[in-house]
Amino acid sequence: MSTESEPPKVQEEVDSSSQSISKKAAKKEAAKKAKEERRKEAEAAASAASALSIEEEGPLANNYGDVPLQELQSVNDPQTGKWSEAVSGREWTEVGALNGSLKDQEVLIRGRVHTTRPVGNKLAFVVVRERVSTVQCLATVKPDSVSKEMVRFVRSLSNESIVDVIGVVSVPDVEIKGATQQVEVQIKKLYCVSRAAKTPITIEDASRSEAEIEKASKEGVQLPRVNQDTRLNNRVIDIRTLANQGIFRIQSQVGNIFRQFLLSENFVEIHTPKLIAGSSEGGSAVFRLDYKGQSACLAQSPQLHKQMSICGDFGRVFETGPVFRAEDSYTHRHLCEFTGLDVEMEIKKHYSEVMDIVDCLFVTIFDSLNNVCKKELEAVAKQYPFEPLKYKPKTLRLTFEEGVQMLKDAGVEIDPLGDLNTESERKLGQLVLEK
Repeated sequence: MSTESEPPKVQEEVDSSSQSISKKAAKKEAAKKAKEERRKEAEAAASAASALSIEEEGPLANNYGDVPLQELQSVNDPQTGKWSEAVSGREWTEVGALNGSLKDQEVLIRGRVHTTRPVGNKLAFVVVRERVSTVQCLATVKPDSVSKEMVRFVRSLSNESIVDVIGVVSVPDVEIKGATQQVEVQIKKLYCVSRAAKTPITIEDASRSEAEIEKASKEGVQLPRVNQDTRLNNRVIDIRTLANQGIFRIQSQVGNIFRQFLLSENFVEIHTPKLIAGSSEGGSAVFRLDYKGQSACLAQSPQLHKQMSICGDFGRVFETGPVFRAEDSYTHRHLCEFTGLDVEMEIKKHYSEVMDIVDCLFVTIFDSLNNVCKKELEAVAKQYPFEPLKYKPKTLRLTFEEGVQMLKDAGVEIDPLGDLNTESERKLGQLVLEK
């Protein structure tokens, strides 16, 4: 009887396998069609824009248009085309450098089209974005530089297209809320260097904070929320948001100051192995792997090699490098992979020598971030609100006994001979901040 029931099972497995293959094929085909549709949209947009510039003849037609690839490859020859002639002999000004001191000066800027806003047939606004900075540009019909067709061309630009803008800087009487720079660029010439196809997510949606979404929801407006999986699937677009640009630049500045400060304190930068035979310290699991028949693992810390360096008479060492720990990443305190800033130094008299170095290091990093990364911090805070850094030039120091006593006075039961847990550390920090 069991022999008779075998064929149906085999058939079921074949059917299931066929359905699985068919679903994969359908998914692949759908993705292919979507890609083809995006390509056609881009071609249609380019053709429409090209048609706009072809419609017009005369000197004003040379003030705008799509830049052909051949012309981009021959940038040193101003005779190649109207864009080459327009930018020849000019230097690009960074959007973040545009301010009131450049009033009435003609500048050349390059950036992505952040947003466009047409106002009738003779006026169009376009916000140009470069990294963490945005500036509002204005195209208005003028008999000597801007035609109606050029305004139509500006209106046709798709978001995320790369454009070169030549214009005069002006300072408006009112605050510009839609841009970081408090100046306007009165457009004289505009060329589209690379026209973007329609993106799966918009920068506007990806830049929206949870507070904005919740506020709109209470008012009966449903704003799009870009979830983490969508962000990761479209990471190249997601990292263009001002907040993500700010995060990466802040991270870069922290690493830069960390290295500069320690080098100035006679530390030596080292680079330790990340593929090792066994765990380098206890307290965390490791990622194990087979290395040509031998057991190996990814380094969970450079601790052993740092200590070897000290014993090898290096005196003071540091490293900036990846750390791997096979932990469940459920909190910001447990990550399976992160970049570690590690320091090791010999002590002459007392461990307070280490505290002195760490104290100065953090104050130097915080000072640098506040001075150099103001715009980046503002961009991050707008999407991910946080309290400004609060610290003293000379960091407060408490003995363990004083810390335990402060917690006891606040009603927190603490073992005077044990370690502080995470909650106790947070509570102690809160108590210090309040005082």
